[in-house]
Amino acid sequence: MRFMIMVRANAQSESGALPEQDLMAAMMAYHEELAKAGVLLDANGLKPSTEGWRVQYSGGKRTIIDGPFAETKELIAGYTLIQVRSREEALEWARRFPAPFGEMAEGEIEVRPVFELEDFEPSADIERWRQLEANWP
Repeated sequence: MRFMIMVRANAQSESGALPEQDLMAAMMAYHEELAKAGVLLDANGLKPSTEGWRVQYSGGKRTIIDGPFAETKELIAGYTLIQVRSREEALEWARRFPAPFGEMAEGEIEVRPVFELEDFEPSADIERWRQLEANWP
């Protein structure tokens, strides 16, 4: 089972300020533990929304909306993707996630399961997706 741990953005992450050294050390130690346990698939921080955009779909048309985006609490500042045996194991790893903006700062992470191909009814499109995945780096 794969789970994505998402770090919710705040004013600090949206300012583009890089994390302080003690937070970087805590994040590094946590991700090293994930790697040693064989459950880490990917992890990255995201640049602020000022450097991003959204594609809005409406009435068959696409509209590009450049950042920044006003609702900071709805943005993602970074993520960690893990593969574990159960929801309970994912929950245990999430409890150990370092406070994303330092122990004394407000912060929030959200954890959600990732759809697996086995969640879908078998079909030609699912098989095409499997073949596509097999060629990903």
